[in-house]
Amino acid sequence: MRTRPLKVALLGCGVVGSEVARIMTTHADDLTQRIGAPVELAGVAVRRPSKVREGIDPALITTDATALLKRGDIDIAIEVIGGIEPARTLITTAFEHGISVVSANKALLAQDGAALHAAAEQAGLDLYYEAAVAGAIPLIRPLRESLAGDKINRVMGIVNGTTNFILDKMDSTGAGYQEALDEATALGYAEADPTADVEGYDAAAKAAILAGIAFHTRVRLDDVYREGMTEVSAADFASAKRMGCTIKLLAILERAADGESVTARVHPAMIPLSHPLASVREAYNAVFVEAEAAGRLMFYGPGAGGAPTASAVLGDLVAVARNKLAEATGPGESAYTQLPVSPMGDVVTRYHISLDVADKPGVLAQVATTFAEHGVSIDTVRQQGKDGEASLVVVTHRAADAALSGTVEALRKLDTVRGVASIMRVEGE
Repeated sequence: MRTRPLKVALLGCGVVGSEVARIMTTHADDLTQRIGAPVELAGVAVRRPSKVREGIDPALITTDATALLKRGDIDIAIEVIGGIEPARTLITTAFEHGISVVSANKALLAQDGAALHAAAEQAGLDLYYEAAVAGAIPLIRPLRESLAGDKINRVMGIVNGTTNFILDKMDSTGAGYQEALDEATALGYAEADPTADVEGYDAAAKAAILAGIAFHTRVRLDDVYREGMTEVSAADFASAKRMGCTIKLLAILERAADGESVTARVHPAMIPLSHPLASVREAYNAVFVEAEAAGRLMFYGPGAGGAPTASAVLGDLVAVARNKLAEATGPGESAYTQLPVSPMGDVVTRYHISLDVADKPGVLAQVATTFAEHGVSIDTVRQQGKDGEASLVVVTHRAADAALSGTVEALRKLDTVRGVASIMRVEGE
């Protein structure tokens, strides 16, 4: 066993970083045995040096992350700063100085993953980022390594714990969106500004990373269709229950049937209660993978939080440290397929549409004709009404998003349609 320690620079010491430091200290002996050499926390770069960080030697604290990376003895950098800058510059600086990188930065990897992988490859170093998606759940490594010999056709999952908590509370208690959000905020599941979560930005970044790995192609954040869940209402949940469904904010990544393109999207969707994802409660994450040979696989667990995310970071640290000792690198970017990402208009799925209509004869026929004229087949229709007003709920067979959009636009022009109350996709069947 090598006695000279591998030295680690920790960039960022917030909720996740402090847990990484704690585990490195308390599990030092075990990590040494698993790696084959000691790993030593050699420096911690922070923005606020005056903050008390329990268990961390104050002598390790610095505000100059660049100087820490350039000092010449660092083997591995752990980046848990988040955001685009200065994280991007620090990671490239690490590669320039022979330092492998472990990151939890989903936003940066979704935006600039290709460039970072290229920099790592050119330097002959590792870039690992299991913690960037789904917290403690082992997901990236199974997709990148365990399923490397298989063909993945679809990945569908809940990859944001905040939104799942909110939707679960709306479903189980009948709470409205704002009430459920307030509870999530009080419990610490939602940030003071929850936009990144509830508008789907966080999930979209994770979807871009997963799609790139699953389909061996480059998928950027801008390629992912994104729709938030702020408009989901108690009425939507009532409709879902009548269909034997619930509602989840899903990341859905698919290979086209002809294998010539992929799609990546994030949006609320109704899923049958019989689907494994329907039973994912509270702030948990779960990802459902469909592969040609392996069949259907599901990965489930806590998707956020200091300790769970730190677990994924430390798993990467062990892998990268082992590679360092072996003078080798792990798998890098695999984008050989170069498949195009199709627009949302090409996506084919089922739809649940709720319309406010006049309660008079001929309305149903007029609506049905409009659907038929746009090539969208109706599966079921339910109408309720009184005092001259009615609600009409239409569930379609599978149709392209572009065709459905055209149908809805035409419906809005009918004098018997007062408004489109909601539109929601139906998945998981």
